[in-house]
Amino acid sequence: MQEKKLKAEMASRLITESLELSLLDKSEVLDLACGSGRNGLWFADKGHRVTFIDKSLANLSVPSEPHTGSIPTGHTCLAWDLEDGSAPELVQNKYDLVLVFNYLHRPLFPQIAATVKPGGLIVYETFIDKQAEIGRPRNPKFLLKTNELKNEFEKWALVHYFEGKVMNGSNLSYKAQLIARKPDC
Repeated sequence: MQEKKLKAEMASRLITESLELSLLDKSEVLDLACGSGRNGLWFADKGHRVTFIDKSLANLSVPSEPHTGSIPTGHTCLAWDLEDGSAPELVQNKYDLVLVFNYLHRPLFPQIAATVKPGGLIVYETFIDKQAEIGRPRNPKFLLKTNELKNEFEKWALVHYFEGKVMNGSNLSYKAQLIARKPDC
């Protein structure tokens, strides 16, 4: 049972197996809609400064500093609802890397793109419409159409793009995966 939980907490293979991402050094990282924070924590463990944002931070498993119970120095945790208009806009040109996994709110695409520094990277992985055939989510509001993610970042330099079956252990899902670099100008 413990082994299964540990596997569930590991960062996405999209991150851990990317040469481009392994070359980043002490970057500013945004883990947007972070959930448990597993992807951002992978970067935090490597010395990057991570900002975790989610509507609720109840599932965030960011370790606290020994003896203080506070978030480790250099990391920020923000409980922001990015969909209801109550959160401030994301700061432009702030992050070297933005991570978005299993989350889709189309009106945020421009803010997400704007928060990446010129020359910075975005890693985005979420469900495509074929997912509705095998499980959740089924609502088209939360499912990308064919090439939608690639088209949203069409002016960026594509490092990786994939749409189709993704296996996570024994769990099958249909997703789009994108790693792209923002133009310098």
